[in-house]
Amino acid sequence: MQSKPHTTYNKNRSKQAQSNSKVYRHRQQTTRTHHLDTRVFALGGLNEVGKNMYCIEHENELIIIDAGVKFAEDGLPGIDYVIPDYTYLVRNQKKIRGLFITHGHEDHIGGIPFLLQVVSVPFIYATPLAAAMIRRKLEEKRLTNQTTIVEIQSDSSIKTRFFNVGFFKTNHSIPESIGIVINTPNGRVVTTGDFKFDLTPVGDAADFQIMSFLGISGVTLLMSDSTNAEVPNFSISEKKVAMAVMEEFRKTDGRIIVATFASNVHRVQQIVEAGIKFNRKVLVLGRSMENTIQTARKLGYIKCPDRFFIKADQVNHFPDHEILILCTGSQGETLAALSRIAAGTHKYVSIKPGDTVVFSSSPIPGNAASINIVVNKLYRHGARVLTNSAFNNLHTSGHAGQEEQKLMLLLTKPKYFFPVHGEYRMLKIHAKSAEEVGIPEDHSFVLSNGDVIALRDGEAHFSHRIHVDDIYVDGNDISGLSTAVLRDRQILSEDGMVSVLVSMDSHSGQLLSRPIIISRGFIYMKDNIPMIREAEYLIQDELSQLIQTKTTFSEIKNTIRDKLSSYFYRKTKRNPIIIPVIMNKK
Repeated sequence: MQSKPHTTYNKNRSKQAQSNSKVYRHRQQTTRTHHLDTRVFALGGLNEVGKNMYCIEHENELIIIDAGVKFAEDGLPGIDYVIPDYTYLVRNQKKIRGLFITHGHEDHIGGIPFLLQVVSVPFIYATPLAAAMIRRKLEEKRLTNQTTIVEIQSDSSIKTRFFNVGFFKTNHSIPESIGIVINTPNGRVVTTGDFKFDLTPVGDAADFQIMSFLGISGVTLLMSDSTNAEVPNFSISEKKVAMAVMEEFRKTDGRIIVATFASNVHRVQQIVEAGIKFNRKVLVLGRSMENTIQTARKLGYIKCPDRFFIKADQVNHFPDHEILILCTGSQGETLAALSRIAAGTHKYVSIKPGDTVVFSSSPIPGNAASINIVVNKLYRHGARVLTNSAFNNLHTSGHAGQEEQKLMLLLTKPKYFFPVHGEYRMLKIHAKSAEEVGIPEDHSFVLSNGDVIALRDGEAHFSHRIHVDDIYVDGNDISGLSTAVLRDRQILSEDGMVSVLVSMDSHSGQLLSRPIIISRGFIYMKDNIPMIREAEYLIQDELSQLIQTKTTFSEIKNTIRDKLSSYFYRKTKRNPIIIPVIMNKK
């Protein structure tokens, strides 16, 4: 079907990627793309989990698949999000025909408000739930007039001059997840989005027949989710999680507090349904959780009468066995509702003996320490705490394990394989799984963000690289200033700072004294006096010659930075921030 009439509107490579020539030897046999080639590349989502953004380009047309964010890790102080570098899209925005969304998770839609601030995207194509989530984001940022959101279904078809785009249903932890089929002049590209194979799903079944038909009719390049490439078996069905949740509700007499991902709509749906079955009033805490439930109820994915929902100031008006608190904070986030409850700083809810706290999630790598802090506080206040384990099935991943990834490869039978959405080891393991099911080793592309695959007449090869980078977002700033500030923080913490004081007379072209070098956090000055003196004389000799010619203060500062950077790295193998300070005699 046609969604709407207008749908016919036509830093250097990582060391790991460098060492991967065995996986794609044919990259050395190619140069740049021909103007008739179809180009496939990622601006985000490779060598990382998050900020997914993939592009397919042919002549004067370009389509984008997903626009996500990555949440800041512990090593990014003061940073809220990491987003892709949109420079290439800014330069080629006249080519952009649309942004296609696979599902409504933040690592696939969270970057849209930032993208629309700098790039003109005519249409965003998304299923109803994802479309509703995107609209809410754009309303909050006052960007609703920046694009047109077109709601699609799994049987929709979008045509441009060079691309014919179709869709198929997949299973994930959120309803309406889809894979995307892009027919191009040089072959068929299929992207799975995030997926798993759930034979007893909470929502609709996946389109196995379509996946199989794609394998029969031919797939040139498959892009497939690699997140759980290290998990050796099938993921647990959501139905088993629903049964485990029901069992905990059945045997619990006190208050139940459940923490999970707000975007895991299927899980939220099961928890709310369990609350209704056992006649518990539902208190929702956390803005993202409130937004998700409101949107999912409006679209019919969460069915619950209004009388079951209560406000925070009503929680003490009901007996404990009639209370269900559904909240954010399953990853130990400092400002999330559960963390504040555990710390005793929440305005309305505090832990008391007899409470049962359920973590219906698994720790994201790097969050285990934060979660343990919250768990210990909960125990200290007398709560019973349940976390996911092999014994209770309180959580299951929405991503395919190795055997499911192999099944996707066997169903679609791609000629070439491009593992995406995963850290480097995950991409490598996924490529190895592809080899096990018959994909030749040199037909898999384990790449980095910015690496371009060129399709030509049904054949694929590595072509070249476009410059991409991470952009660190502090608040709503995407100017890149936050990126520069963060890099300075990291350099200061690792290599320190060197300040160079230069006294000169620009009129006579003379230095008034030898430059003075002061170090903080780089070296211990008293133990390195000979090296500091040598560096001072080095700068003195360079500047004495430079300022006798016609020059600028900017050239003087750059000379100081260049000479000292190479000198200090040669001596210490470190790269401190170098700050020249020029004092000029008037």
